[in-house]
Amino acid sequence: MNKAFSSGLVWFRRDLRAADNAALFHALKNCGKVHAVFVFDTDILTPLPRADRRVEFIRESLVDLDAQLRQLAGHKAAGLIVRHGTAKEAIAQLAQQLGVQAVFANHDDEPQSLARDAQVRGALADRGIALHTHKDHVVFERQEVMTQMGRPYSVFTPYKNAWLKKVDSDDLQAYPVESHASALARRPEADRQPVPTLADLGFEKTNLQALNIHPGSAAVPALLADFWPRIDHYDHARNFPAVKGPSYLSVHLRFGTVSIRQLAREALALTQAGSHGASIWLSELIWRDFYAQIMANFPHAMAKSFKPDYDAIAWEHGPHAHKLFDAWCQGRTGYPLVDAAMAQINQTGYMHNRLRMVVASFLVKDLGVDWRWGERYFAQHLNDFDLSANNGGWQWASSSGCDAQPYFRIFNPVSQSEKFDPEGKFIRRYLPQLAALPNAALHAPWAAKPMELAAAGFQLGKDYPMPIVQHDEARAKTLLRYAVVKKVAP
Repeated sequence: MNKAFSSGLVWFRRDLRAADNAALFHALKNCGKVHAVFVFDTDILTPLPRADRRVEFIRESLVDLDAQLRQLAGHKAAGLIVRHGTAKEAIAQLAQQLGVQAVFANHDDEPQSLARDAQVRGALADRGIALHTHKDHVVFERQEVMTQMGRPYSVFTPYKNAWLKKVDSDDLQAYPVESHASALARRPEADRQPVPTLADLGFEKTNLQALNIHPGSAAVPALLADFWPRIDHYDHARNFPAVKGPSYLSVHLRFGTVSIRQLAREALALTQAGSHGASIWLSELIWRDFYAQIMANFPHAMAKSFKPDYDAIAWEHGPHAHKLFDAWCQGRTGYPLVDAAMAQINQTGYMHNRLRMVVASFLVKDLGVDWRWGERYFAQHLNDFDLSANNGGWQWASSSGCDAQPYFRIFNPVSQSEKFDPEGKFIRRYLPQLAALPNAALHAPWAAKPMELAAAGFQLGKDYPMPIVQHDEARAKTLLRYAVVKKVAP
Protein backbone atom coordinates (compact mmCIF):
# COMPACT_ATOMS: atom_id res chain seq x y z
CA MET A 1 0.00 0.00 0.00
CA ASN A 2 1.31 3.43 -0.93
CA LYS A 3 1.75 5.73 2.05
CA ALA A 4 1.74 9.52 2.16
CA PHE A 5 5.28 9.74 3.58
CA SER A 6 8.30 7.52 3.28
CA SER A 7 9.31 8.28 6.87
CA GLY A 8 7.91 10.09 9.89
CA LEU A 9 8.68 10.94 13.48
CA VAL A 10 6.32 10.56 16.46
CA TRP A 11 6.91 13.10 19.20
CA PHE A 12 5.63 11.79 22.55
CA ARG A 13 4.66 14.40 25.15
CA ARG A 14 1.80 13.72 27.59
CA ASP A 15 0.89 10.41 25.96
CA LEU A 16 3.51 7.99 27.26
CA ARG A 17 2.10 4.73 25.94
CA ALA A 18 2.18 2.84 22.66
CA ALA A 19 -1.28 1.23 22.80
CA ASP A 20 -4.26 3.27 21.56
CA ASN A 21 -2.12 6.32 20.83
CA ALA A 22 -3.60 8.57 18.14
CA ALA A 23 -0.37 10.20 16.94
CA LEU A 24 1.51 6.89 16.82
CA PHE A 25 -1.36 5.26 14.93
CA HIS A 26 -1.56 8.02 12.30
CA ALA A 27 2.21 8.02 11.85
CA LEU A 28 2.37 4.26 11.40
CA LYS A 29 -0.59 4.28 9.01
CA ASN A 30 0.77 7.11 6.86
CA CYS A 31 4.54 6.54 6.88
CA GLY A 32 6.69 3.79 5.44
CA LYS A 33 8.89 3.87 8.52
CA VAL A 34 8.38 5.64 11.84
CA HIS A 35 10.82 6.82 14.48
CA ALA A 36 9.80 7.85 18.00
CA VAL A 37 11.21 10.58 20.24
CA PHE A 38 10.72 12.15 23.64
CA VAL A 39 12.35 15.45 24.58
CA PHE A 40 13.25 16.28 28.16
CA ASP A 41 12.47 19.94 27.51
CA THR A 42 14.81 22.21 29.44
CA ASP A 43 12.27 25.03 29.20
CA ILE A 44 10.02 22.91 31.44
CA LEU A 45 12.67 21.20 33.56
CA THR A 46 14.91 24.10 34.51
CA PRO A 47 12.53 25.79 37.02
CA LEU A 48 11.70 22.51 38.79
CA PRO A 49 13.22 21.35 42.09
CA ARG A 50 15.97 18.79 41.62
CA ALA A 51 13.85 16.14 43.36
CA ASP A 52 10.54 16.11 41.47
CA ARG A 53 8.32 13.03 41.49
CA ARG A 54 6.84 13.95 38.11
CA VAL A 55 10.23 13.89 36.41
CA GLU A 56 10.92 10.49 37.95
CA PHE A 57 7.45 9.26 36.90
CA ILE A 58 8.10 10.42 33.33
CA ARG A 59 11.58 8.91 33.23
CA GLU A 60 10.39 5.50 34.46
CA SER A 61 7.39 5.63 32.10
CA LEU A 62 9.75 6.22 29.19
CA VAL A 63 11.68 3.07 30.09
CA ASP A 64 8.36 1.23 29.85
CA LEU A 65 7.42 2.99 26.59
CA ASP A 66 10.80 2.14 25.05
CA ALA A 67 10.19 -1.53 25.85
CA GLN A 68 6.66 -1.35 24.42
CA LEU A 69 7.95 0.05 21.11
CA ARG A 70 10.62 -2.62 20.79
CA GLN A 71 8.09 -5.33 21.57
CA LEU A 72 5.66 -3.94 18.98
CA ALA A 73 8.35 -3.79 16.32
CA GLY A 74 9.62 -7.25 17.15
CA HIS A 75 13.26 -6.22 17.18
CA LYS A 76 15.64 -4.51 19.62
CA ALA A 77 16.79 -1.89 17.12
CA ALA A 78 13.44 -0.13 17.44
CA GLY A 79 12.55 1.96 20.46
CA LEU A 80 12.58 5.47 21.79
CA ILE A 81 15.05 8.20 20.92
CA VAL A 82 15.49 10.57 23.86
CA ARG A 83 16.77 14.13 23.65
CA HIS A 84 17.57 16.64 26.39
CA GLY A 85 17.25 20.29 25.31
CA THR A 86 14.65 22.71 24.02
CA ALA A 87 11.87 21.15 21.98
CA LYS A 88 12.18 23.75 19.23
CA GLU A 89 15.78 22.83 18.53
CA ALA A 90 15.68 19.12 19.35
CA ILE A 91 12.67 18.15 17.23
CA ALA A 92 13.71 20.12 14.14
CA GLN A 93 17.29 18.87 14.30
CA LEU A 94 16.29 15.23 14.79
CA ALA A 95 13.65 15.35 12.06
CA GLN A 96 16.21 16.73 9.63
CA GLN A 97 18.86 14.22 10.74
CA LEU A 98 16.46 11.30 10.21
CA GLY A 99 15.25 12.65 6.88
CA VAL A 100 11.56 12.46 7.78
CA GLN A 101 8.87 14.33 5.86
CA ALA A 102 6.42 14.69 8.76
CA VAL A 103 6.31 14.85 12.54
CA PHE A 104 3.24 13.54 14.40
CA ALA A 105 2.17 14.55 17.89
CA ASN A 106 -0.96 14.69 20.03
CA HIS A 107 -2.69 17.94 20.96
CA ASP A 108 -1.71 19.85 24.06
CA ASP A 109 -3.86 22.96 24.49
CA GLU A 110 -2.06 24.52 27.42
CA PRO A 111 -1.07 28.08 26.38
CA GLN A 112 2.65 27.45 26.95
CA SER A 113 2.43 24.20 24.96
CA LEU A 114 0.64 25.89 22.05
CA ALA A 115 3.39 28.52 21.95
CA ARG A 116 6.02 25.77 21.97
CA ASP A 117 4.25 23.88 19.18
CA ALA A 118 4.04 27.04 17.09
CA GLN A 119 7.81 27.44 17.40
CA VAL A 120 8.40 23.80 16.51
CA ARG A 121 6.01 24.03 13.58
CA GLY A 122 7.91 27.04 12.25
CA ALA A 123 11.31 25.39 12.69
CA LEU A 124 10.08 22.28 10.89
CA ALA A 125 8.50 24.34 8.10
CA ASP A 126 11.86 26.03 7.49
CA ARG A 127 13.17 22.55 6.73
CA GLY A 128 10.20 21.55 4.58
CA ILE A 129 8.80 19.19 7.21
CA ALA A 130 5.12 19.12 8.25
CA LEU A 131 3.76 18.87 11.81
CA HIS A 132 0.53 16.88 12.18
CA THR A 133 -1.27 16.89 15.54
CA HIS A 134 -4.19 14.77 16.73
CA LYS A 135 -6.71 14.52 19.55
CA ASP A 136 -5.74 11.94 22.16
CA HIS A 137 -5.80 13.29 25.72
CA VAL A 138 -9.58 13.77 25.98
CA VAL A 139 -12.70 12.23 24.46
CA PHE A 140 -14.04 15.55 23.14
CA GLU A 141 -11.95 18.70 22.75
CA ARG A 142 -12.03 22.33 21.67
CA GLN A 143 -15.28 23.00 19.77
CA GLU A 144 -16.53 19.42 19.52
CA VAL A 145 -19.30 19.85 22.12
CA MET A 146 -21.10 23.18 21.68
CA THR A 147 -24.40 24.73 22.70
CA GLN A 148 -27.29 24.97 20.23
CA MET A 149 -26.15 28.57 19.68
CA GLY A 150 -22.76 27.28 18.57
CA ARG A 151 -20.93 28.53 21.66
CA PRO A 152 -18.70 26.73 24.15
CA TYR A 153 -20.37 25.52 27.32
CA SER A 154 -19.50 27.28 30.57
CA VAL A 155 -21.82 25.26 32.84
CA PHE A 156 -21.01 21.63 33.52
CA THR A 157 -24.40 19.88 33.70
CA PRO A 158 -25.64 20.89 30.22
CA TYR A 159 -22.14 20.13 28.90
CA LYS A 160 -22.29 16.68 30.46
CA ASN A 161 -25.74 16.03 28.99
CA ALA A 162 -24.53 17.09 25.55
CA TRP A 163 -21.38 14.96 25.97
CA LEU A 164 -23.43 11.88 26.85
CA LYS A 165 -25.81 12.51 23.96
CA LYS A 166 -22.95 12.88 21.50
CA VAL A 167 -20.65 10.05 22.54
CA ASP A 168 -20.81 6.78 20.62
CA SER A 169 -18.69 3.69 20.18
CA ASP A 170 -16.54 5.30 17.48
CA ASP A 171 -15.46 8.06 19.89
CA LEU A 172 -14.24 5.48 22.39
CA GLN A 173 -12.75 2.97 19.98
CA ALA A 174 -9.06 2.18 20.47
CA TYR A 175 -6.61 3.04 17.71
CA PRO A 176 -5.29 -0.28 16.35
CA VAL A 177 -1.62 0.60 16.62
CA GLU A 178 -0.61 -3.06 16.61
CA SER A 179 -1.95 -3.55 13.07
CA HIS A 180 0.62 -1.15 11.66
CA ALA A 181 3.56 -1.83 13.99
CA SER A 182 5.74 -3.19 11.20
CA ALA A 183 6.44 0.42 10.18
CA LEU A 184 8.42 1.06 13.38
CA ALA A 185 11.91 1.92 12.23
CA ARG A 186 15.34 0.85 13.38
CA ARG A 187 17.01 3.59 15.37
CA PRO A 188 20.35 4.94 14.18
CA GLU A 189 23.20 3.19 16.00
CA ALA A 190 24.08 6.33 17.97
CA ASP A 191 20.51 6.58 19.29
CA ARG A 192 20.21 3.01 20.58
CA GLN A 193 20.88 4.24 24.08
CA PRO A 194 18.98 3.57 27.32
CA VAL A 195 16.69 6.27 28.60
CA PRO A 196 18.86 8.80 30.48
CA THR A 197 18.99 8.36 34.24
CA LEU A 198 17.69 11.03 36.59
CA ALA A 199 21.31 11.90 37.37
CA ASP A 200 22.00 12.33 33.66
CA LEU A 201 19.20 14.91 33.61
CA GLY A 202 20.42 16.67 36.74
CA PHE A 203 17.67 15.29 38.98
CA GLU A 204 17.53 13.14 42.11
CA LYS A 205 15.45 10.13 43.08
CA THR A 206 12.35 10.82 45.16
CA ASN A 207 10.13 8.76 47.45
CA LEU A 208 7.99 7.64 44.48
CA GLN A 209 8.75 3.96 45.02
CA ALA A 210 8.19 4.17 48.78
CA LEU A 211 4.79 5.70 48.06
CA ASN A 212 3.92 2.64 45.97
CA ILE A 213 3.43 4.77 42.85
CA HIS A 214 4.35 2.68 39.82
CA PRO A 215 4.97 4.58 36.56
CA GLY A 216 4.30 3.40 33.04
CA SER A 217 1.46 1.61 31.27
CA ALA A 218 2.56 -1.65 32.81
CA ALA A 219 1.25 -0.45 36.18
CA VAL A 220 -2.26 0.35 34.94
CA PRO A 221 -3.82 -3.15 34.73
CA ALA A 222 -3.23 -3.75 38.46
CA LEU A 223 -4.83 -0.40 39.34
CA LEU A 224 -7.85 -1.19 37.18
CA ALA A 225 -8.17 -4.70 38.60
CA ASP A 226 -8.24 -3.13 42.04
CA PHE A 227 -10.70 -0.36 41.14
CA TRP A 228 -13.36 -2.06 39.00
CA PRO A 229 -14.68 -4.21 41.90
CA ARG A 230 -14.94 -1.02 44.02
CA ILE A 231 -16.50 1.26 41.43
CA ASP A 232 -20.13 0.53 42.42
CA HIS A 233 -19.40 2.26 45.76
CA TYR A 234 -17.39 5.12 44.27
CA ASP A 235 -20.21 7.66 44.63
CA HIS A 236 -20.05 7.30 48.43
CA ALA A 237 -16.50 6.14 49.14
CA ARG A 238 -14.84 8.93 47.14
CA ASN A 239 -15.73 11.51 49.81
CA PHE A 240 -13.82 9.92 52.70
CA PRO A 241 -10.05 10.45 52.66
CA ALA A 242 -9.36 7.53 55.03
CA VAL A 243 -11.27 5.12 52.76
CA LYS A 244 -9.93 3.48 49.61
CA GLY A 245 -12.38 5.20 47.27
CA PRO A 246 -10.56 6.79 44.30
CA SER A 247 -9.14 4.96 41.31
CA TYR A 248 -5.63 6.41 41.85
CA LEU A 249 -5.33 6.71 38.06
CA SER A 250 -5.02 10.51 37.95
CA VAL A 251 -1.25 10.62 37.46
CA HIS A 252 -1.56 8.00 34.68
CA LEU A 253 -4.23 10.09 32.96
CA ARG A 254 -2.04 13.17 33.33
CA PHE A 255 0.92 11.61 31.56
CA GLY A 256 -1.06 9.44 29.18
CA THR A 257 0.15 6.08 30.43
CA VAL A 258 -3.49 5.03 30.15
CA SER A 259 -5.95 5.86 27.36
CA ILE A 260 -8.92 8.06 28.25
CA ARG A 261 -10.91 6.15 25.63
CA GLN A 262 -10.34 2.87 27.45
CA LEU A 263 -11.46 4.32 30.79
CA ALA A 264 -14.49 6.13 29.39
CA ARG A 265 -15.53 3.04 27.42
CA GLU A 266 -15.46 0.84 30.53
CA ALA A 267 -17.16 3.48 32.71
CA LEU A 268 -19.92 4.08 30.16
CA ALA A 269 -20.60 0.34 29.83
CA LEU A 270 -20.86 -0.04 33.61
CA THR A 271 -23.09 3.04 33.81
CA GLN A 272 -25.40 1.63 31.17
CA ALA A 273 -25.47 -1.62 33.15
CA GLY A 274 -26.87 0.30 36.12
CA SER A 275 -23.85 1.14 38.27
CA HIS A 276 -24.44 4.50 39.99
CA GLY A 277 -20.85 4.57 41.20
CA ALA A 278 -19.61 4.16 37.64
CA SER A 279 -21.88 6.99 36.46
CA ILE A 280 -20.32 9.32 39.05
CA TRP A 281 -16.81 8.28 38.03
CA LEU A 282 -17.72 8.83 34.38
CA SER A 283 -18.87 12.32 35.38
CA GLU A 284 -15.38 12.93 36.76
CA LEU A 285 -13.91 11.99 33.38
CA ILE A 286 -16.38 14.35 31.70
CA TRP A 287 -15.35 17.14 34.10
CA ARG A 288 -11.83 16.59 32.77
CA ASP A 289 -13.04 17.16 29.19
CA PHE A 290 -15.09 20.14 30.37
CA TYR A 291 -12.13 21.93 31.92
CA ALA A 292 -9.94 21.12 28.90
CA GLN A 293 -12.44 22.79 26.55
CA ILE A 294 -12.70 25.77 28.92
CA MET A 295 -8.93 26.18 28.60
CA ALA A 296 -9.10 25.91 24.81
CA ASN A 297 -11.99 28.34 24.40
CA PHE A 298 -11.32 30.76 27.26
CA PRO A 299 -7.52 30.83 27.60
CA HIS A 300 -7.68 34.05 29.65
CA ALA A 301 -8.96 31.94 32.55
CA MET A 302 -5.57 30.27 32.92
CA ALA A 303 -4.18 33.52 34.35
CA LYS A 304 -7.21 35.58 35.36
CA SER A 305 -10.66 34.98 36.77
CA PHE A 306 -13.03 33.33 34.31
CA LYS A 307 -15.57 35.93 35.48
CA PRO A 308 -13.59 39.19 35.08
CA ASP A 309 -15.52 40.99 37.83
CA TYR A 310 -13.87 38.72 40.37
CA ASP A 311 -10.49 40.27 39.65
CA ALA A 312 -11.78 43.32 41.54
CA ILE A 313 -11.69 41.43 44.85
CA ALA A 314 -9.19 42.89 47.32
CA TRP A 315 -7.24 39.92 48.67
CA GLU A 316 -5.03 40.02 51.74
CA HIS A 317 -1.62 41.45 50.85
CA GLY A 318 1.80 42.26 52.22
CA PRO A 319 3.60 40.40 55.05
CA HIS A 320 0.31 39.42 56.70
CA ALA A 321 -0.87 37.60 53.57
CA HIS A 322 2.46 35.80 53.23
CA LYS A 323 2.33 34.75 56.88
CA LEU A 324 -1.15 33.26 56.37
CA PHE A 325 -0.09 31.58 53.14
CA ASP A 326 3.06 30.08 54.70
CA ALA A 327 1.00 28.63 57.56
CA TRP A 328 -1.36 27.06 55.00
CA CYS A 329 1.51 25.64 52.92
CA GLN A 330 3.22 24.14 55.95
CA GLY A 331 0.04 22.75 57.53
CA ARG A 332 0.12 25.04 60.56
CA THR A 333 -3.34 26.61 60.38
CA GLY A 334 -4.65 25.01 63.57
CA TYR A 335 -7.44 23.25 61.68
CA PRO A 336 -6.55 19.52 61.72
CA LEU A 337 -8.25 18.43 58.49
CA VAL A 338 -6.67 21.30 56.55
CA ASP A 339 -3.25 20.66 58.06
CA ALA A 340 -3.43 16.90 57.52
CA ALA A 341 -4.36 17.48 53.86
CA MET A 342 -1.40 19.81 53.41
CA ALA A 343 0.86 17.24 55.07
CA GLN A 344 -0.43 14.69 52.56
CA ILE A 345 0.45 16.78 49.52
CA ASN A 346 3.80 17.85 50.96
CA GLN A 347 4.82 14.28 51.78
CA THR A 348 3.33 12.42 48.82
CA GLY A 349 2.44 14.82 45.98
CA TYR A 350 -1.14 13.56 46.20
CA MET A 351 -4.23 15.04 47.82
CA HIS A 352 -7.65 13.47 48.09
CA ASN A 353 -10.18 15.29 45.90
CA ARG A 354 -12.55 16.18 48.75
CA LEU A 355 -9.62 17.70 50.60
CA ARG A 356 -8.56 19.72 47.57
CA MET A 357 -11.90 21.50 47.84
CA VAL A 358 -11.60 21.94 51.60
CA VAL A 359 -8.09 23.42 51.62
CA ALA A 360 -8.83 25.63 48.61
CA SER A 361 -11.94 27.03 50.25
CA PHE A 362 -9.99 27.58 53.46
CA LEU A 363 -7.16 29.48 51.77
CA VAL A 364 -9.45 31.71 49.75
CA LYS A 365 -12.44 32.19 52.02
CA ASP A 366 -11.05 31.73 55.52
CA LEU A 367 -7.64 33.31 54.98
CA GLY A 368 -8.59 35.73 52.18
CA VAL A 369 -5.58 34.78 50.05
CA ASP A 370 -5.71 35.07 46.25
CA TRP A 371 -6.66 31.72 44.70
CA ARG A 372 -3.75 32.00 42.27
CA TRP A 373 -1.31 31.52 45.13
CA GLY A 374 -2.87 28.18 45.96
CA GLU A 375 -3.13 27.23 42.32
CA ARG A 376 0.63 27.76 41.91
CA TYR A 377 1.38 25.74 45.05
CA PHE A 378 -0.63 22.80 43.75
CA ALA A 379 1.08 23.15 40.37
CA GLN A 380 4.44 22.79 42.08
CA HIS A 381 3.52 19.85 44.30
CA LEU A 382 0.83 17.66 42.70
CA ASN A 383 2.03 14.54 40.93
CA ASP A 384 -1.09 14.70 38.74
CA PHE A 385 -0.94 18.46 38.11
CA ASP A 386 -2.96 19.31 35.04
CA LEU A 387 -3.33 23.00 34.22
CA SER A 388 -6.96 23.04 33.10
CA ALA A 389 -8.29 20.86 35.93
CA ASN A 390 -6.19 22.57 38.60
CA ASN A 391 -7.26 26.02 37.41
CA GLY A 392 -10.88 24.90 37.18
CA GLY A 393 -10.84 23.49 40.68
CA TRP A 394 -9.31 26.59 42.22
CA GLN A 395 -11.68 28.93 40.40
CA TRP A 396 -14.59 26.73 41.50
CA ALA A 397 -13.49 27.11 45.12
CA SER A 398 -13.03 30.87 44.78
CA SER A 399 -16.39 31.26 42.98
CA SER A 400 -14.59 33.10 40.16
CA GLY A 401 -14.79 30.33 37.57
CA CYS A 402 -17.33 28.79 35.26
CA ASP A 403 -20.07 26.88 37.05
CA ALA A 404 -18.42 27.69 40.38
CA GLN A 405 -19.90 27.30 43.83
CA PRO A 406 -21.81 30.42 44.96
CA TYR A 407 -19.67 33.10 46.60
CA PHE A 408 -21.57 32.65 49.87
CA ARG A 409 -20.86 28.92 50.07
CA ILE A 410 -17.93 28.62 52.43
CA PHE A 411 -16.81 25.23 53.70
CA ASN A 412 -16.61 24.95 57.48
CA PRO A 413 -13.36 23.03 58.03
CA VAL A 414 -14.57 21.57 61.33
CA SER A 415 -17.90 20.26 60.02
CA GLN A 416 -16.13 18.91 56.92
CA SER A 417 -13.75 17.08 59.23
CA GLU A 418 -16.54 15.68 61.39
CA LYS A 419 -18.51 14.55 58.35
CA PHE A 420 -15.79 13.07 56.16
CA ASP A 421 -13.19 11.88 58.70
CA PRO A 422 -15.48 11.14 61.67
CA GLU A 423 -13.08 8.76 63.41
CA GLY A 424 -10.08 10.91 62.62
CA LYS A 425 -8.22 8.12 60.82
CA PHE A 426 -6.90 10.43 58.13
CA ILE A 427 -5.98 13.18 60.58
CA ARG A 428 -4.12 10.76 62.86
CA ARG A 429 -2.16 9.38 59.93
CA TYR A 430 -0.76 12.74 58.88
CA LEU A 431 -0.81 14.55 62.26
CA PRO A 432 0.45 11.90 64.70
CA GLN A 433 0.86 14.58 67.39
CA LEU A 434 -2.94 14.60 67.65
CA ALA A 435 -3.32 10.82 67.75
CA ALA A 436 -4.00 10.54 71.49
CA LEU A 437 -6.92 12.99 71.43
CA PRO A 438 -10.41 11.47 71.58
CA ASN A 439 -12.42 11.64 68.37
CA ALA A 440 -14.69 14.37 69.70
CA ALA A 441 -11.71 16.67 70.38
CA LEU A 442 -9.74 15.81 67.27
CA HIS A 443 -11.58 18.03 64.80
CA ALA A 444 -11.28 21.23 66.86
CA PRO A 445 -8.61 20.79 69.56
CA TRP A 446 -9.00 24.37 70.78
CA ALA A 447 -12.56 23.53 71.85
CA ALA A 448 -11.52 20.42 73.79
CA LYS A 449 -11.94 20.24 77.54
CA PRO A 450 -8.75 20.84 79.55
CA MET A 451 -9.03 17.37 81.07
CA GLU A 452 -9.18 15.80 77.58
CA LEU A 453 -6.00 17.62 76.58
CA ALA A 454 -4.30 16.69 79.82
CA ALA A 455 -5.26 13.02 79.50
CA ALA A 456 -3.71 12.98 76.03
CA GLY A 457 -0.56 14.67 77.30
CA PHE A 458 -1.30 17.39 74.79
CA GLN A 459 -0.45 21.07 75.08
CA LEU A 460 -2.28 23.35 72.66
CA GLY A 461 -0.01 26.01 71.21
CA LYS A 462 3.05 23.84 71.79
CA ASP A 463 2.25 20.42 70.33
CA TYR A 464 -0.14 21.90 67.78
CA PRO A 465 -0.92 25.52 66.85
CA MET A 466 -3.97 27.51 67.83
CA PRO A 467 -6.23 28.39 64.87
CA ILE A 468 -4.79 31.30 62.87
CA VAL A 469 -8.33 32.57 62.15
CA GLN A 470 -11.77 32.06 63.64
CA HIS A 471 -14.00 30.55 60.98
CA ASP A 472 -17.14 32.56 61.79
CA GLU A 473 -15.22 35.83 61.78
CA ALA A 474 -13.42 34.87 58.56
CA ARG A 475 -16.73 33.97 56.92
CA ALA A 476 -18.21 37.37 57.71
CA LYS A 477 -15.10 39.09 56.37
CA THR A 478 -15.26 37.02 53.17
CA LEU A 479 -18.87 37.99 52.53
CA LEU A 480 -17.84 41.64 52.79
CA ARG A 481 -14.88 40.99 50.50
CA TYR A 482 -17.11 39.40 47.86
CA ALA A 483 -19.74 42.13 48.07
CA VAL A 484 -17.62 44.18 45.65
CA VAL A 485 -18.46 41.60 43.02
CA LYS A 486 -22.05 40.84 43.90
CA LYS A 487 -23.07 44.48 44.40
CA VAL A 488 -25.20 43.36 47.33
CA ALA A 489 -24.77 43.73 51.06
CA PRO A 490 -24.00 40.34 52.60
